[in-house]
Amino acid sequence: MLKILKYSFYDLIRSRWSYVYFLFYLTLGFVLLFLNNDVSKAVITLMNVIIVLIPLIGTIFGVMYYYNSKEFTELLLAQPIKRSSIFLGQYFGVAGSLTLSLVLGLGIPFVLYGLYRSNAIFDFTLLLVTGAFLTFIFVGLSFVIAISNENKIKGFGYAVLLWLFLAVVYDGLFLMSLIVFEEYPLDTFSLVATALNPIDLSRILILLKLDISALLGYTGAIFKKFFGTDLGFVVSMAILLLWTVLPILGLRYKAKRKDF
Repeated sequence: MLKILKYSFYDLIRSRWSYVYFLFYLTLGFVLLFLNNDVSKAVITLMNVIIVLIPLIGTIFGVMYYYNSKEFTELLLAQPIKRSSIFLGQYFGVAGSLTLSLVLGLGIPFVLYGLYRSNAIFDFTLLLVTGAFLTFIFVGLSFVIAISNENKIKGFGYAVLLWLFLAVVYDGLFLMSLIVFEEYPLDTFSLVATALNPIDLSRILILLKLDISALLGYTGAIFKKFFGTDLGFVVSMAILLLWTVLPILGLRYKAKRKDF
């Protein structure tokens, strides 16, 4: 698996799209810091961009890489190599290269602007950690969708629809539920609904650590009461880890049973 991981990783690192991804974050970091001239404010602005963008990029890259390397994958399947090793190696290679581009692209401008001398170093680190989680989660989900659909158009469409649902539609349904059932106690429902969406969970974690949860109103008070504690933070990280592991298990299951 490690050899396939290294091949996939270096193959993507040499890809021009990886450079575009890296340069986009590098430019975004410098522009935000130039406009705000404050690391803390730049982190808040950055959160609104990458919380939605990272899942989209991870989804598109994952689907595109799977379909573009399909012939190479079939060649590997003819060799005495475990199926799970092939697909997991490709998955970790794609997710690892995207995470490296994210960390370097955002890390370089913030370090040059004096991140280590700022109080926002923990907030920025949390932003990168949640960004890495979202990358691994959505690359994994896109691989599961791609391996389940032979048709490229269907696979790509389902992957984009999944991102659209979790990034946009889910929030709308959540807000509608809060409005419709406002007469009922919704504390537990709000916490569970947030945990069921990795994008929302990541956003809430960062907002609470930036201490601007008051902008969320009554719901923000509920989130701060649970997610704002040390136990809540650990539980949140465990949920994100679970969200990362489930697509990997799904990918292994599909890879073992798929007829190529």
